[in-house]
Amino acid sequence: MSTEAEAEQTAATSPSEVPPTAPCSVVWSEGRPYVLESPAGRPHWVGTDTRGRPQRLTRADLLRRGWSHRRAS
Repeated sequence: MSTEAEAEQTAATSPSEVPPTAPCSVVWSEGRPYVLESPAGRPHWVGTDTRGRPQRLTRADLLRRGWSHRRAS
C-alpha cells in the first residue's frame, strides 16, 4: 500500500475528521458519491446503494461507514 493511499485511508477513518457542512458538498463512501442536502434544516447525505436505489445517510452514518474527499482508486 502506498503512503498516499494510507494517508487517505487514515483521513477517511479518523474520528477527528468531520464531513463538510456546505450544501452540495460531495464526499465518497464505500466507492460511491454522496451529496449533502439540507432541506428544512435537517442535513443528510444522498447517494445510491449498490443496486442504484436512492440512499439517505445522516452525518453519524457517514462517520461510521468512513468517507473521503476523493474517490478511492
